[in-house]
Amino acid sequence: MTTSTQPRDSATRGEHRQVPAFTEILLRDKRHDHAVVIPVINEGDRIRALLSRMDEIGIADIADIIVVDGGSTDGSLAEKLLRDHRVAALLVKTGAGKLSAQLRCAYAFCLDAEYHGIVTIDGNNKDDPAPIAAFIDAMKQGIDFVQASRFITGGVAVNTPVARHAAIRMLHAPLLSLFSGFKWTDTTQGFRAYSRALLTDPRINLFRDVFQGYELLAYLSYRAPRLGFRCQELPTARRYPEGEVPTKISSVRGNLQILRVLLAAISGRYNPPIRRQP
Repeated sequence: MTTSTQPRDSATRGEHRQVPAFTEILLRDKRHDHAVVIPVINEGDRIRALLSRMDEIGIADIADIIVVDGGSTDGSLAEKLLRDHRVAALLVKTGAGKLSAQLRCAYAFCLDAEYHGIVTIDGNNKDDPAPIAAFIDAMKQGIDFVQASRFITGGVAVNTPVARHAAIRMLHAPLLSLFSGFKWTDTTQGFRAYSRALLTDPRINLFRDVFQGYELLAYLSYRAPRLGFRCQELPTARRYPEGEVPTKISSVRGNLQILRVLLAAISGRYNPPIRRQP
């Protein structure tokens, strides 16, 4: 298949959505009803290792793999590499924003392509991709939101930084559980799955420029259960390598930002405005 590169703007299919500008490189035809979205930026050998693991277990046989790049400059996303690992498309965000902006690009692309559901997994190779099949099966059975958890029975946590572990277990997950009405155990990681119904619900309205950094992760964990969407945690393995913490979250400033986002989410600040009838 020939490569197609085209710019995208905030209006797609005639529907007004706030989506950062991005380009798309189409590498394979759409083959499945579900997509696996991998957000990356300068992941180097980590994204290559993740794609190799996904290839070994046949993820491309059950879902289309979409890589969404936030502006990598390390040469880690060569087209030949992506083709060799059966990646279906590379999206490159050219507009403003960080993780949530990347995700909005990917969600817009996948919804326009009429995927039934989307799995997201970080491109830093910390997560074992094997449970992707279980995530897709859960969506096929009617679950709208699947969250990976290293902290439930069957989950594995290796070398999690002590401060990160404490913050998740004693603050982030308990507060989101309290205010969302669903018992979450592992709320900061991006290994998740969402149904098309959830992503297109106007009461969620995720295509807004307020979502730039880590806001979407906390917001959807808070909002989805409150709106009655079916949520589930599934056990996964998350392994931090020895002597290295592959994350874009800095130890102090980044964690404070995560806390600010959490408090904004549970206070309803990201909820879409109520449209009053005339």
